[in-house]
Parts: sequence; C-alpha cells; structure tokens
Amino acid sequence: MPVISTPYDFNEGRLFVDLKSILECPLYLKCEGFNFAGSIKLKAANEMVESAERDGVLKRGSILVESSSGNLGVALSMIAASKGYRFLCVTDSRCNLSTRLLMEALGSQVHVVADQDSNGGFLGTRIEYVRALCASDDRYVWLSQYTNAGNWRAHHRTTAPEIADQFPELDVLFVGAGTTGTLMGCARYFREWHRPVRVVAVDSVGSVAFGGKPGRRMIPGLGMSMRPPLLDESYVDEVIQVEEADTIRTCHRMARHGFLFGGSTGTVVSGATDWLARNGTRDMTAVAIAPDLGERYLDTVYQTNWLQDLYGDHIFDPEQVSTPSRRVKSVSQAPGERRRS
Repeated sequence: MPVISTPYDFNEGRLFVDLKSILECPLYLKCEGFNFAGSIKLKAANEMVESAERDGVLKRGSILVESSSGNLGVALSMIAASKGYRFLCVTDSRCNLSTRLLMEALGSQVHVVADQDSNGGFLGTRIEYVRALCASDDRYVWLSQYTNAGNWRAHHRTTAPEIADQFPELDVLFVGAGTTGTLMGCARYFREWHRPVRVVAVDSVGSVAFGGKPGRRMIPGLGMSMRPPLLDESYVDEVIQVEEADTIRTCHRMARHGFLFGGSTGTVVSGATDWLARNGTRDMTAVAIAPDLGERYLDTVYQTNWLQDLYGDHIFDPEQVSTPSRRVKSVSQAPGERRRS
C-alpha cells in the first residue's frame, strides 16, 4: 500500500479491462482515471508544471492560467492547490457542471467564455482570452497544453511504456485525439519499438483536427476547432471519426455491464470496435486508452433529458447500436505496417 504526501504522487497506470465479453471483439482498455485528478491529464499537467518550475517560468507569486474543456483544468487545480499556486481555468459552456464545481472546490477560479470562434467551437475564443490576460499581468503563466512539448513527453515517458510492458506483442493502439499529446507521445514511442504497431487516432465528427468539416460537438474532451500544433500525422497510420451518438451508445453499453466511463472513452472504444470489425481480429492484440471515468458525465452523457434534447428520442435505437456510422481517413497500410515519415 503506497503512502503519499502530495495528491499527484499517486497514479495507477497499469490497470487494463478486457472488453471482449462486452464488445465481442478482442480489445484491452487501459484505464487512466484512477488518480486524485480523475483522468489521464494528470500526467501532462505534472510534466508541464515541473518543467515550468525547472525553467524558472513558474515561481512563487505566479498565477497559473490554462484553457481547458475540463480534465486538464481539474488536474492543474489539484496540483496548484498542493503547491500553493493560484489557478484560473478558462473553459466554455460544454464543460460539465460537476467539473467546474470540482475545480472551484479545489480553490481555482473558472472563467466560462460564451462566444464561438470561426470554426464553430470555443477554443479560439478561450485562447484569445488567455493571451489578453497574460499581456495584462506578467504574474500569469500560461502552460499552453496545445504547444507544450511536455504534453506529449509525459506519455512517451509513462503511458506508452506501461502499455508495452503489459502487451509486448501489441499490434494496434487506439488513441483519442484532442490536443494530441497522448497520441504523439505514444506514437513516437512505438515508432521506435521492437515491432511495428499500427497507431489509429480516434477523433470526433465535427472536429477539424485532421482536416474534417467543423460541426457541433457537445461532449468535451476529444476533438479540436483548430489543427493541433503538436500533431505530426507522419506518426499516425489511420484516423477514425466517430459520431457523438455512437459515443453515447458505447458509453451506455459498457455501463450496462458495470463499467462507467467518460465520453472520451466512449468515443475511443466506439472507433476501436468498428475498426476491429472491419479489419479482422484473429491473433491480433489491440489496446485502447480510456482517458477518464464516467462520474463527471452523469448530468450529460448519462442524463436522459440532456440526451433527448440534443439527439432526439432515437438515440437508444437498438438497430443503430449495431450499425455505427464512421468516417475513415488514411487507410493506406495493412495492419501491422508502419508509416514512415
């Protein structure tokens, strides 16, 4: 039993769930929500804060500020409270109420922007607010998860090796794409590994991260309204875009078997399930990364009225559960082949 003195010292990164009995396809899910921040974002938050401290950018009297749809904001709130920093999270109306309340309970300030950017999202507006804030007061320190190399380095150092240790015969890895920190860290690691691993990025329909058409996205976590600065597509073998309706159905399907996961996890698992169904699964070792658990989505993904208002009464049509719709990009290599830059 570990004994800790700071909340960021604990992070269980070696728990995997075998989803075969639920999904009827071989898929292992790496669970990243078992820490005091409740998500995979604790890894990136730790890396970025410690790097800023080493470089002398973050020091006594500094005020952390970051744009976040939720999970990174919670992780930074926890770290800031533990280290004695003030923290301001700039978010938007899609951020779950429970997430906002959690950040405030940890002593952080939360600013919610209301105006959409030119791509129909809120990210551009959030970043403009952060930049203006930093220009007005030099006490503010913006870690910029969208451009900070510490974001992907955290996963190159921790997440990917944890997967490699458990699955030395890994064939395909499914990673959700937001800032692409997790995706780039894992993809870089497995590019250098002893065997080829096919890296499949899973994005949300309505995200423009990989050049898709902008559209409405109501579930926070994955997807971007701009191209992620950290993204290098030469490390990605394939991109799958998942409709939010399929995300919701997958979340509820797992919940009916006792596993309550968040919206980002539902998106990744939905995309992975469809990919495995299309590409065959015999003797294939497949892993997907679950960024968080489901408690923070009780008033959205798991709330009937919210779902019906946004997606209509047909959201739980059993026939649609078995025939998910997908948009697939860059299917150019056979499973196991490695794309070279």
